[in-house]
Amino acid sequence: MLGFGYRAVPAAPFPYDSEVSLHTCVLLALALQQGPAGAPATPAAGSETSIVSLVARAPATSKIVLLILALFSAISWGVILYKMWQFQRAQRQSTSFLDIFRRSSKFSEVQAVCKTLAESPLVGIFQAGYAELTAQLKANPSAATAVTRPGEPPPRPTLKSLDALDRALLRASGVEVSRLEKRVTFLATTASITPFIGLFGTVWGIMSAFQGIAASGSANLAVVAPPIADALIATAAGLFAAIPAVYFYNQFTSQVKGFVQAMEDFSLEFLTIAERNFT
Repeated sequence: MLGFGYRAVPAAPFPYDSEVSLHTCVLLALALQQGPAGAPATPAAGSETSIVSLVARAPATSKIVLLILALFSAISWGVILYKMWQFQRAQRQSTSFLDIFRRSSKFSEVQAVCKTLAESPLVGIFQAGYAELTAQLKANPSAATAVTRPGEPPPRPTLKSLDALDRALLRASGVEVSRLEKRVTFLATTASITPFIGLFGTVWGIMSAFQGIAASGSANLAVVAPPIADALIATAAGLFAAIPAVYFYNQFTSQVKGFVQAMEDFSLEFLTIAERNFT
């Protein structure tokens, strides 16, 4: 029978000391770092993420997509440089032509300098109007068959139809606008289609990356990141081709509108002079 003087026996100490616990934590941390499949994570070298290495590692389909985007980009830059050169010459020559046109007293004087200013759209409009004006004056028999008294000045030649002259100027304006807009539509095509081509390459690359991940049986970041980066390079290439095309398409369209306004003003000025002198 136990009495009040009973003393409890102290429990035995826990067998794991602090050194063993620390060793266990270190092992657990290393296991988590190695990933679910136990493969050690190897940091990617700097050269493996460069643009050249990404393109070199890309699958065949992605390389074809990149080649198509490179062709679109090269052609669009050729169009951009050509149109910049063309519009600068057209603007410079249009300024010179207007100065000559407004200082000359005869249309024949202006016609003589048209060959040296052929890049100006105003030259094409003037030549069309001058040809129509000359044809009407030659075809008008009133001035050629009119009988004048001695000492009287010959009658002034008159236009047969001012509307026909207006239509000739309008047709010439359409021709010049088409010449200015030539090849600009390719920039619109590049801007609209290249992002989708790049997106197709990215989707295809991601599909190939997931297939490779499934085959390797590892979802480690070191395994997942390189094929995903290879796939995203197609989207970057598509944007690289599309962004300059969008910018310069809008710029060239604005410049064409300015030329159209200048052609309309010149046509009205030409009609005013023709109506004042030949009607």
